[in-house]
Amino acid sequence: MPRRPNFRRDYGSILLGGIDEDPHRQRVRIQSLLTSTIVIAQVIGIGIAIVLATVGIPDPSFLRRDLAWVNFVALPIYIVVGLAVGAFIGTVATVRSLKWAIEDREPTRQDVRRTVRARRFLTGLQGLLWAGCALLLGIWYGIIDPDLILKVVLIVLMSGVVVIAIVNIFIDVLLRPVYAKIMEAGFRVRGSSVRSRALSAWIVGTGVPLAGIFIVTLLSAVGDRVTRTGLFVSVTVLVFVAGAIGLLAMLLFAWEVTGPIRNVQAGMARVRAGDVSKDADLVVYDASELGELQYGFNTMVAGLREQERTRDIFGRHVGRDVAAAALRQDPELGGAELTVAVIFVDVIGSTRLATERTPTEVVDVLNRFFQVIVEVVEANGGLVNKFEGDAVLAIFGAPLQIGDPAGAALLASRQVARRLAAEVPELQAGIGVSYGNVVAGNVGAIQRFEYTVIGDPVNESARLSEVAKEAPDLPFASARTIVAANADERERWERRTSVTLRGRSERTEIYTPHDR
Repeated sequence: MPRRPNFRRDYGSILLGGIDEDPHRQRVRIQSLLTSTIVIAQVIGIGIAIVLATVGIPDPSFLRRDLAWVNFVALPIYIVVGLAVGAFIGTVATVRSLKWAIEDREPTRQDVRRTVRARRFLTGLQGLLWAGCALLLGIWYGIIDPDLILKVVLIVLMSGVVVIAIVNIFIDVLLRPVYAKIMEAGFRVRGSSVRSRALSAWIVGTGVPLAGIFIVTLLSAVGDRVTRTGLFVSVTVLVFVAGAIGLLAMLLFAWEVTGPIRNVQAGMARVRAGDVSKDADLVVYDASELGELQYGFNTMVAGLREQERTRDIFGRHVGRDVAAAALRQDPELGGAELTVAVIFVDVIGSTRLATERTPTEVVDVLNRFFQVIVEVVEANGGLVNKFEGDAVLAIFGAPLQIGDPAGAALLASRQVARRLAAEVPELQAGIGVSYGNVVAGNVGAIQRFEYTVIGDPVNESARLSEVAKEAPDLPFASARTIVAANADERERWERRTSVTLRGRSERTEIYTPHDR
């Protein structure tokens, strides 16, 4: 099956591939783009020079018979040699400096220095080639006509500035995968700032064309060979060249700057959708202030991820409803009187279980036991408030009030009994259900407190669970719980017996379900 192309924008452009790309493919990609960038920039510079020399600044003219050996022999040879040297040496030197990235190993401080020097070397090499061209052409044309020296030097230097600026913009983009590895390793690399990139775009798109217009105007003012028509044509050509170069410069600048911004924008969209996982982190690849923006975004997401983790752990410890209520407002000591239903589940024969099984096995069985209770209670709108050794206390109606706490508790107790028998046959438990008024709130000290309920229903449910151990497959509920429940749930229960619970003087009517 053919390999699908990688259209990810981890580095702000599909041209640079994705973060999980094979190092060999990434090396080929960077090397090809680097060579293409150098050649295309040089061709653009040569084209600008030719247009300026022949049409933009026509006088003094290069189109003369005595300059044929320069125009058609020396100059083409230098162009071909310069293109080859600039592309070959620039690519080889840069790739050699990036050997650590190609080998996919952690960069050292020396590797970082070589990477920064490679960028400067590449820019300097292009400047040296164009400065050499200005020097040689000034000499060659000057030997024949000294009046051509100023024109040829200025045209070559202006075109060279455009080439250097284009290469400078592209090299910052092409090295993004390398910068990303450097920053991931904990180093900070200083590249072109947004201000310097904007200045480069202005020089290419505005500064150089304005300089050309000024030169044409100056030559027409000090010379006598430029006519009004020639001046008009020259200025018009320069305006069109300025428009084309300016558009190219702005497109390159926007392409370079908007990539990191779009990455942050996409990351913000994922965060707004609730994704704060590691997948939401951005690849930090820009060596300017935009890289700091990416790094700041990742720091923000890491903070949100830690906050979410803390919230999750907090919710697991105290219950999600209690955690949500605590996070909505500052918790205080004390509570409020509420009418709730309470389930108390107590394991039968836990001591025997501990003697017959290893501690690891006991913990595993208890965890499965607690898992059943938590799932059933939360599914019915209740809160598992405490794990007391091998017993569980669940509340219905606090901290979040529900319409029928008694009915919800009775339904949950039947489901717990049924599921424990099927899923945790190793354990049996007594299940007691009670209903009434309690005080629900935070109990303890201001430095350390917990949410709980205090009142007779809590005690009654615990005593009922003791009695229920005589029939562990059935939950035992008090009469007032049955009376408070909805009619449908009430019909599923029947009176079983009447007993005096431990610590009480009056008898309690006990009900058990006839249909679980």
